[in-house]
Parts: sequence; structure tokens; C-alpha cells
Amino acid sequence: MFWYALLVLGVAAERVVELVVARRNTTWTFARAGVEHGSGHYPVMVFLHTALLVCCLLEPVLAHRPFLPALGWPMLALVLSSQALRWWCITTLGPYWNTRVIVVPGTRPIDTGPYRFVRHPNYAAVVVEVAALPLVHSAWLSAVVFSAANAVLLTVRLRCENAALARVVDA
Repeated sequence: MFWYALLVLGVAAERVVELVVARRNTTWTFARAGVEHGSGHYPVMVFLHTALLVCCLLEPVLAHRPFLPALGWPMLALVLSSQALRWWCITTLGPYWNTRVIVVPGTRPIDTGPYRFVRHPNYAAVVVEVAALPLVHSAWLSAVVFSAANAVLLTVRLRCENAALARVVDA
């Protein structure tokens, strides 16, 4: 459990770094007349991601979930791959990447990096991570509950982001 706790805390630290990058990028986009869309769902997203990390730590202890190597090692590989994909997205979008939906008028959607292959690769990384991180230490209940909640949230988020991007492209 010690190594798993370090992994979860490492993911939490990575989230803090993301928030620092997002804050810097928010300042940059607002300085260029960026417009935020869908701010109402943002607190739900923050709560969901925070609760996931907490439950990843609690479920294995409270429910006595064992580390199962046949499940844990492949899930760890997925978690690490999702982190790599996320940072590829962040570096590809540069100052346009954000945890919020902020669009700068007059810009075009990015179609390089992982965006050549998938319209929303960052969300693919999130889907994989939400399912895989709890399963590294057999926290299957957290994986199921948070994957379902994330699916609902991403439905709202994708609708919001696609509409915001369509307005910029059509303008």
C-alpha cells in the first residue's frame, strides 16, 4: 500500500502542477480577450477529481483490497501512459491548454500533436486514468463509480467545449 499511496500522491502533485500551468495560461488567454465557457461545471470537475484521489487511498485500506500483480501492473502502465498523453496534450496546446474552457477569439483549433489523431486526446487520457488509477490497487468500486460520474461530466464538458470551439471557427 505504501507504493500505491506514493503513486496517488504523485498524481495529486501532478494535478497541482497542472493547476499552476492552467492559472498561467488563464492569465495569458484573458489578456488576449479569451472568453470562458461552462464555468458552472468546473467546481464539479474539481470535486470529482479530488474525491477520486481520496477514494483511491481509502478504498484499499477500508475494504482490504489487495494488490493483484496481474491487474495492478497493467493498470500502472495505463496510468503512466495516460500521464504521458496528458503532457503531450499540454505541451502541444501550449498557452491554450487549460483546465477551464477558455477560447481566444480569432484562433483556430489545434490539429498537431495528438490532436492529429483524436479531437480530444486529453479527455481520453482522463478516461483511462480515472478507470486505471484505482485498479492499480484493486479499488474496483472507486473505478466503477468515478468512471460513471466522469462519463456524465465529460458529456457536459465535451458539449460545452465543442460549442465554444464551433463559435470560434464559425466567427
